[in-house]
This record gives sequence, structure tokens and C-alpha cells, in this order.
Amino acid sequence: MHIAVIGLSHRTAPVEVRERLSITDEVLPSSLQSLMAGQEVQEASILSTCNRLEIYTLLRQAEEGIDAIAHFLSEHSGLPAAELEPHLFVLHHGEAIDHLLRVAAGLDSLVLGEGQILAQVKKMARLGQEHKSIGPILGRLLNQAVATGKRVRSETKLGTGAVSISSAAVELAQLKCGQERGQHQPVDLAEEQVAVVGCGRMGRLLVQHLVAKGCTELTLVNRTMARAEALARDFPQLTIHCEGLDQLDKQLQTASMVFTSTAAATPVITRTRLEQLMPIRRLKLFDIGVPRNITADVAAVDGVAAYDVDDLEEVVAQNRAARQATARVAEGLLRQDAEAFLIWWDGLEAVPVVNRLRRSMEEIREQELLKALSRMGPDLSSREKNVVEALSKSIINKVLHGPVTRLRGPMERQKRLQQLEVVRELFGLGETDAP
Repeated sequence: MHIAVIGLSHRTAPVEVRERLSITDEVLPSSLQSLMAGQEVQEASILSTCNRLEIYTLLRQAEEGIDAIAHFLSEHSGLPAAELEPHLFVLHHGEAIDHLLRVAAGLDSLVLGEGQILAQVKKMARLGQEHKSIGPILGRLLNQAVATGKRVRSETKLGTGAVSISSAAVELAQLKCGQERGQHQPVDLAEEQVAVVGCGRMGRLLVQHLVAKGCTELTLVNRTMARAEALARDFPQLTIHCEGLDQLDKQLQTASMVFTSTAAATPVITRTRLEQLMPIRRLKLFDIGVPRNITADVAAVDGVAAYDVDDLEEVVAQNRAARQATARVAEGLLRQDAEAFLIWWDGLEAVPVVNRLRRSMEEIREQELLKALSRMGPDLSSREKNVVEALSKSIINKVLHGPVTRLRGPMERQKRLQQLEVVRELFGLGETDAP
């Protein structure tokens, strides 16, 4: 068995490639089914966010399994293997485990310490269980990742005041407005006419951070008015106007900045659409959707400036520098948890021998128990029989506890193999089952 992760992220691929690999909740079941269809992949889970697409797997054979997943990614994205391969990374076993723990802790995020990623890892684990694509190995690893993510946030200050993709987008808007006004620092957004397209989780966070940065009035644009109105009610201190998606053109003509974060599979704002609304006096577009909600060519329209998630690097670098000391503390916690998982993993090598030993002991126990009960005669009460049986089980468990704990505990692999062979010979176990 072999643990591996293959995928891409904001570190290895631009947004135009990442959006081609995005796997939505709607296609996740079929994607997992495709991955598990062959013999190479035993367990699989998919993490798909705006900044990464990563597939965590338990493989029978490393090389064949990685080739199968790379083929799946090429088919899913429609990108030829030669074009996709330079953007992919592959990590094996210990490195794959370390990477997942770093991701869950927010150490691999564009915004260091980002809180949303932990919820996304939890969701990955839940969906893997629901669709029966993960088993005992990935199940334990994902649970460890979630526990590590929580531990880092509770034992360090990495998550304290950590900005999200949404808040970084708002800070970028502040910075661009300041530059437009001849200033080199973020400015208050009270004077801007703001629209937010999309009322999901990211949309909610956008509104929250806009309020924190001085915005006093904005328009929510959403496919369903009821959802926009529900979100508006959660911010009574803010003047919020709600519009349907059919009113988007009006907002593009009147707003000075528009933030988009929708689940639409195709862009909602295009160059053609904007050119039909000409002239546009001054419009800044901030797209934090992946796949993108705004086409890359809109910046060619007079009066329009456009930014996507890859442009956030301009404002997150400062956050990263300020958190490096805390990140180093978090790295130490990650090493501890990764080591604990690897000890458990190494101990799996002993499972077949341990299982066979337990079955052998159980067979002996049952035989001797029957002999003892028959010699004690028919007058033995049901309660007394249960006490004797419980005693026999307890003796077996206590006798095996020490050896089993040592066989599965931390030790060099060669030493473990030698000890397992001794146990096989001493107890005449013969061939053992797979773990």
C-alpha cells in the first residue's frame, strides 16, 4: 500500500489552469467513481478549492496509480497531458502526509493561517465517507489532519486575525483605490459604490470585510432574491439593496467596484457584455471565483480594471511575513502529529500476524473453556458460566496486550520483521492474512 497526493495549487498553476481542474460538488461523486474504477486506486479523496485541486489516495502500486490519476485529471480538464504535467505536483508517503497536515493547518494557503481551509478538509473527509471512497487508512489520515488543523489554531496564534481570500480581495480594492487617488496605502471605501455578485459563503465574508473597511452601502446581486435578502438581514448596520441577476448590467453601469463569487460554471461578466454597456466611466472588478466569474479580456475595455485571485499576492505578502515566527511553531506541532501517524502506519505491518495470533489464541480459549465447563457439570448457573468465559477472555487479552503493543509500536522496520518472524515460528502461525 502506498499513500500519495497528486494535484496543483496556487503555487504551481495560474488560475486559468486551476479553473479547468475545479471539481464541483455536483461532479464529485462521478469523479470519485472514475478514480476508484480501476485496480490501482484503493482509497481516494478530493480537495477542490479556489486555490487548489488535490487528490489524496491509497495506491496498490505507486507508479501505475499516479499514471491513472494523471490520466483522469487530463480527461477531466480537457488539457493534454503534456500541457497539464508541468503544473502538477506528486508527493509520496511521508511527504504526502506532511503536505496534508500543512494544508489543514493553513500553512500552505495563499493567505497564511487562512481559516476556511480547515472546513474544506473536514468536508473532504465527510464526502469521502458518504461516497465510500475512503477506508481505514485515508479515514485515519484525514481525521488526523482535521485534529492537527484544530491543534495548530488552538495552540498557536496562527489563526488569530488571519485574513481570508475574501478579506484579501477587499484589501486589494482598498489598495487600488488608494493608488488611484495618488496614495500608496489602503483607503476607506465609504465613497465607493459597491456591488457583490453571489451570496454564498464567500459573498457573506465579502460583505463582512467591506463593512470592516468603511463601506456603508452596497448592492447584493444574486440569482435568487430570497437568499440576497436573507444575507442583507444579517447586516442591519449596513444599507443593502438586493437585485436579481437580471439587474447585473445596471450595476456594471453604476457601481465603481464589483466583487464576484458565484458558483456559476461559466463567466457572468464578459468583454462583450461590458462593451455593450459603453461608455463605462470607472469600474474595478474583483473576481474571487474559481472557475472565474469574469473573463480575462475584460481589462481591454476602456474604464475597466480587473483582478482575480492570483492578483491577491500583492496584499498577502505582508501577512505572510508577519506570521513567519508563528508558522515555525506550528511546523513543530505538525512534525509531532505526522510522526504519530507514521508510527501507526508502520505498525500496520504487524496486523496480519497479530490477527492470526489472536485467532489462534481464541481457538485455544474456546476449546479449553468447553472442556472446563463440561467437567464442572450441569449444575453450573448461567451467571457462573459467563463469569468463567469472561475470565478466559480477560486472560488472553492481558497476555497479548504487551507483545501486541510492542509489535505495533515504534521500531526499525528490519527489527519489526525479525520479531514478527519469531512470533510466526514460535506459535506456528504459518501464512497470515493481509491487513
